[in-house]
Amino acid sequence: MGVKSGWTGRFFEDFEIGDVYQHPLGRTVTEYDNTSFALLTMNTNQMHFNRAYAAKSEFRQPLVVSTLTVAIAVGQSVTDITQNAFANLGWDEIRMTHPVFAGDTLYSESLVLEKRESGTRPHAGIVTVKTRTVNQDGDEVCSFKRTFYVYKRGAEQLEGIFPEGKVPLAAGTPFDEA
Repeated sequence: MGVKSGWTGRFFEDFEIGDVYQHPLGRTVTEYDNTSFALLTMNTNQMHFNRAYAAKSEFRQPLVVSTLTVAIAVGQSVTDITQNAFANLGWDEIRMTHPVFAGDTLYSESLVLEKRESGTRPHAGIVTVKTRTVNQDGDEVCSFKRTFYVYKRGAEQLEGIFPEGKVPLAAGTPFDEA
């Protein structure tokens, strides 16, 4: 019995060059997602939200905003590669290789390309990965390289993040006491 920690993510020491992480959650992109993201980011290209306009294009339907595709890919990767990161250092070679439409389901995976100790931060290292995203049919829709700082195991910056409850959570504790 006792407190069981949940998944805390990978630390610098856990990354090995050549490892591939297939991120566990797929994400179906909806028309609402696409329109909301276009509005949120002030993207006024009608190709993303005007069906009549998009129908005249070679795609015959609105395209998902490419930066939404990248944002989903990054979000999908957090659980596996950047749960313990504290800064992105660069994004390189971003490629949009296949159109994405509302209704497509996206999956991402990341390959560890490089890792090195930080010269200025002894509590961290620097990792570079290549992430790619495929749709439900296996078509690659985007890829990019990403470099980030990630904490080492035992970094003091990660200590004491979860606050201690004023009343301990224990079996048999009535709901009105908690």
